[in-house]
Amino acid sequence: MSTPSILRTPEERFTDLPDYPFTPHFAELSDGLRVHYVDEGPRDVHPILMMHGEPSWSYLYRFMIPICAERHRVVAPDLVGFGKSDKPARVSDYSYQKHMDWMMELVTGILDLRHITLVCQDWGSLLGLRMAAENPERFDRIVVGNGALPTGDQPFPAAFKIWRAFARWSPWFPISRIVDIGTRRKLNSDERKAYDAPFPSAAFKAGARAFPALVPIERDDPAAPANRRAWKVLEAWDKPFLTAFSSGDPMTRGADRWLRKKIPGSEGMPHTTLRGGHFLQEDSGPELAAAVNELIATTS
Repeated sequence: MSTPSILRTPEERFTDLPDYPFTPHFAELSDGLRVHYVDEGPRDVHPILMMHGEPSWSYLYRFMIPICAERHRVVAPDLVGFGKSDKPARVSDYSYQKHMDWMMELVTGILDLRHITLVCQDWGSLLGLRMAAENPERFDRIVVGNGALPTGDQPFPAAFKIWRAFARWSPWFPISRIVDIGTRRKLNSDERKAYDAPFPSAAFKAGARAFPALVPIERDDPAAPANRRAWKVLEAWDKPFLTAFSSGDPMTRGADRWLRKKIPGSEGMPHTTLRGGHFLQEDSGPELAAAVNELIATTS
């Protein structure tokens, strides 16, 4: 770790995780932070970039990675503050733009990914859709499940405002319990252990605590202008754009219809509604993976 304010979860926390046999890969960013990513499948094909959200990590995609990696290269990073990636210890160390800079350096700099199929959910959408809009020449198609790109101009559901207040003020912030609540099926004890693994103590949770407050829900939010600029690109996006939302997510319900109205590339796509809660990868991971594979097969 580069400084005392940067925490690194001990590797032994990640031993014997169920359904997560993937070889770890690490990259050091220019500011000294170490980022972890899964990199599976053949290297001579175009990549699928799977972006997780709050408060999960690449473990969320464990049911999808093997299915997609049979045909495609799959890259699934852990955002800074999550998973096996380094964790700045202060909530103030995190901002929307810093998360953008960290992931942009990994995806467009270190890995130099091109012809990307983006798969994103939750904060993976807030970051992934911005990345695609700011680097459209690198992205061939987009799949969004339970996510969007807010600008502060749209109303937010009461469920999100409650969640935002909880993340900021609650002395109790149980990561695996949060994921379990957002999943229709019940996680077993080993799966909950895996979601808690990145966070040996409360000190490691600053990134997870920070995320809800960074969502631009007001017009004058610092991230709002950049997101509005991104929407200018997305409103002209004519490459394949697929929505695959779940049937039971109070946070993003209806956003799929809104996205389809706004983005030209969604016309004629086989949009689907999958069974599940907010973390649809837990409830319908194989079905979502099949939808991604089929989209690539029919639009390549």
